[in-house]
Amino acid sequence: MKKIPAVLTLVMIVMLLVAAFLTIRNFALTPQQEYLQGQIEARRVMVAGKLPGRISSIAVHEGDAVKKGDIIAEISSPEVEAKKIQAEGAYKAAKAQAKKAKNGARSEQIDAAKAVLTRAEQAASLAKTTYERVQKLYDEGVIPVQKRDEAETQMNAANAQVEAAKAQYTQAVNGAREEDKAAANALVLQADGAKAEVKAYLDETRIIAPITGEVTLKISEEGEVVGAGMPVVAITDLKDAWAVFNVREDELKDIQKGKAFELQVPALDKVVPMEVYYIASAGNYAVWKSSKESGGFDLKTFEVRLRPQTPVEGLRPGMTVLWKRNLEK
Repeated sequence: MKKIPAVLTLVMIVMLLVAAFLTIRNFALTPQQEYLQGQIEARRVMVAGKLPGRISSIAVHEGDAVKKGDIIAEISSPEVEAKKIQAEGAYKAAKAQAKKAKNGARSEQIDAAKAVLTRAEQAASLAKTTYERVQKLYDEGVIPVQKRDEAETQMNAANAQVEAAKAQYTQAVNGAREEDKAAANALVLQADGAKAEVKAYLDETRIIAPITGEVTLKISEEGEVVGAGMPVVAITDLKDAWAVFNVREDELKDIQKGKAFELQVPALDKVVPMEVYYIASAGNYAVWKSSKESGGFDLKTFEVRLRPQTPVEGLRPGMTVLWKRNLEK
């Protein structure tokens, strides 16, 4: 076997070195594949009532699908029922008072006032006739002035009785004054407002689903006493879901709002196109600390949210999402 010439050996070594150099160079210039891991979140509403009381019934369980307007639970509140009775009684009393002020006195009262006026007028007529006779006798010098003055006083008193009887009769015919009618009507409005307020409270004894979604958390149970604003269940809108990632700020250069990326959802074994709609600092608690010896600087972490471009069946909160990133070495 002939020996390989030294020149050929040298050429082969040089070629191997060049190939190794090119391989290392290409590897160094090729973007490094790296995955960011995030998770799916969705809009969740804590459903609570405005009234304190005891839960008399709960119509849903965890995992149930509900529609906006469905009854979630009912609260028993004896205090509100008592207020309802009070409000209805006050309203009826105010209506009766307003009706009385509007219609005026009854016919019997009007007849009685008329009779009093007639008697007063007759008495006044008699007192006037008596006074005229006494005045004539006084002019003839038959009686003293005292008798004339007494007759005049009686006549004036009778006339005053007529005026008082006229006022009573007029009031009976015309009914209450306009001010009294207005006051009675105002009481009706006030009582009506109290009824409406109680009705609003009664409506709040039924806790209604504010959104369409799925019951993902049941906080209270039937028979428990809850306070005003205390959540009973949590409803999650699975159609309003998004992916959340924590991204270091030096990796944000190609991430802009409105830009779409393809993200992998292992639980569904599919790639989902999603669009960036939210970028914000995650706060000082999420800062990448650099090594002072390396002369670097601290890097903040940003929260990036992406929303599916089309609805994704089966996408649920808590699912892992992988975002393949091409990062320069």
